[in-house]
Amino acid sequence: MPDDTTRRRKRAPAMSPEDRREAIVTATVPLLFEHGANVTTSQIAKAAGIAEGTVFRAFKDKQELIATCVRSVLAINAELELIDEARKAATLAERLSGAISAVSGYLDRMWKLGSVLRDSGYRPHDGDREHKGPPAEMKRIAEHLAGLFDPEADRMRVDPHLAARLLLGLVFTNRMQGNGFGDSTAGTDQLVELYLHGVLRGDQ
Repeated sequence: MPDDTTRRRKRAPAMSPEDRREAIVTATVPLLFEHGANVTTSQIAKAAGIAEGTVFRAFKDKQELIATCVRSVLAINAELELIDEARKAATLAERLSGAISAVSGYLDRMWKLGSVLRDSGYRPHDGDREHKGPPAEMKRIAEHLAGLFDPEADRMRVDPHLAARLLLGLVFTNRMQGNGFGDSTAGTDQLVELYLHGVLRGDQ
């Protein structure tokens, strides 16, 4: 029979408060996409493999947990890495294609969560929804997009930052469906072609 020393060695080390919070957020995010703000702390605790009381030791209330999860979903580090990786492509069309895929995925994720939360009656605290100017995430994305045009700097008709904003606008409207926007969207390669060469065929 193992003595107390052996049992202590086998016991998993306790999580730090930061790691515990991160683990709870990781377990909660998929539930938010499914249930919105109607997700219960009981469901969260079960998904995280913890006691329900642990949720409230890590977060003061469910509102704080949801706000933390929203910030996690809105984080753009992975997308910025994809955009920076796209800079290695040989042609501008290839670089834009990689960047558009990254931005489109981010917009789809952001809008899906926003729709689910809104439909479930979620209302963020005033401090959570206060923005001055464009959201910081989109400004950072635009800055990284501008870098894609560096090899073509001497051929640009407009400033790279304006080119990045115009590209973002095209991606935005392409992802909008329903509510009067129609149901069709352009594929990534088609969007690049339209952005670089316009809507008219070369023989027009």
